[in-house]
Amino acid sequence: MLATWPAIEHVGSHFLAAAHESSGEAVPGDHLQTGWSLWLFGHQLGHARAFWLDPYSFQPEIAPRVNFQGLVFGLPYWPLFAVLGAVLAWNAFTLLTYVAAGGATYAWLRALDLPRGAALVGGLAFTLAPYRVAQSTGHLLGPISLFLPLALLAIEKRRAALAAAAITAIPLSGQVNLALGAVPLFFAYAFVRGRGLRDAVPGTLASLIAAALVHSYAIRGSLHEHGRSLAEVGRYSADWIGFVSRHPSGETFVFLGWLTPLLALAGLVLLVGARRYALAALLGVAVVVPCVLALGTRLPTYRLARHVVPSLDLARVPERLLPIACLALAALVAFALARAQPWLVAATLLLVAADLHVTLYHAAAADEGNRAYQALHRAPPRLLLDLPVFLPDVALNSAYLYYDMTARRERPTGYSTLAPRPAFRTARTLRALDCGGWTPLVGRLGIEYVTIHGGMYARFLPRCLEPARAALLAHGFRPLAVDGRVTAYVLKPTGQ
Repeated sequence: MLATWPAIEHVGSHFLAAAHESSGEAVPGDHLQTGWSLWLFGHQLGHARAFWLDPYSFQPEIAPRVNFQGLVFGLPYWPLFAVLGAVLAWNAFTLLTYVAAGGATYAWLRALDLPRGAALVGGLAFTLAPYRVAQSTGHLLGPISLFLPLALLAIEKRRAALAAAAITAIPLSGQVNLALGAVPLFFAYAFVRGRGLRDAVPGTLASLIAAALVHSYAIRGSLHEHGRSLAEVGRYSADWIGFVSRHPSGETFVFLGWLTPLLALAGLVLLVGARRYALAALLGVAVVVPCVLALGTRLPTYRLARHVVPSLDLARVPERLLPIACLALAALVAFALARAQPWLVAATLLLVAADLHVTLYHAAAADEGNRAYQALHRAPPRLLLDLPVFLPDVALNSAYLYYDMTARRERPTGYSTLAPRPAFRTARTLRALDCGGWTPLVGRLGIEYVTIHGGMYARFLPRCLEPARAALLAHGFRPLAVDGRVTAYVLKPTGQ
């Protein structure tokens, strides 16, 4: 509740998300893309179809793509969606992953023989870590980071199968950037804690296989299969001041707190004083390395690191390793309180909560049950195009994914920063329809349904709305259903 306040006041009718600007339709954002991916897994499984594939996006130009984002959380999300619907399912999932992240961290710290109070503060410090909160407002990075402490807990308990499953979940979900640091941390932790090859190797090998699958089926063939440009990385590189600034700045928001790093430093000193040198070194490195890499091109050594660290050149956002630093800081805070009096632990719990609290959540409009898309769901299964058309890597496409959870039909567009090249070519051609133009591709693809999103047009192409409508009418499309600012059109045969 603290992490999502004040948006949680509207938990029953709005999405808990970072996006909040409404144009009379569902507000686009990463929460819609992630929610779509989680829903799609259960939808496919419930219809006895390949649950790992997305049969709707970028059709029919490319083969169905693997839905990696839905592979880890898709199964538990299935009953949530079935019982609660799109909005409440997403909100319940968000809240539950906060509890799971804090609980897993608490259990791991308890396994390290830390007192309950100290472990509780450590669990709170991780689950409320500002960067983790920011990446839980819609991105899957925040929720998937709960598998970091879970993997270390399994190593501590000498449960190799659970450890392998937990660490493999990170790259299998598509979060290969986080896996670049999580897998080495997992491997090193096993040896620091005296667990050795039997506990470390299965998880490490399984993670590498999962990462290879993501590369083969998601990255290869995309525009970025050969890496991101330094200019692109530079736009997402954090600044030093960001580590102590509470002011959100998109992907470059890297605030670590003010009190929490000081407590972590005290914990590091106490670990060294207790001669637990290996654990102290590992946690120290786990804090420093992700923070340094988060600076990206602001450091001259980042160019060299892209050549040395495998797959680092594929990372667009260099901050993606920061959940590791958040977990290490949380552990060091717990060690700082290992011998503290109960009253001091209780006071620190409140102080850490206040130190890490940031207001990043908003109540995002949902437009659940849109009748225009419900009419499309009942119509014969033909290809659907949403207007205006955006290139596949533009986040505004997330709204179309969300509405397609109702329509459930193939579309020539979609949303993915790793979309294949043919998807970009198709989108560029179909953009002719945005402002009243036309293209033979509409007939070749067999597009028989079109939706016009008046809210999108009002924000981005206000002068093109009427020409787009006129072009549809001129080419045989007629209104099928209207709800709010969304109008669905169907292609009528000549003479009808």
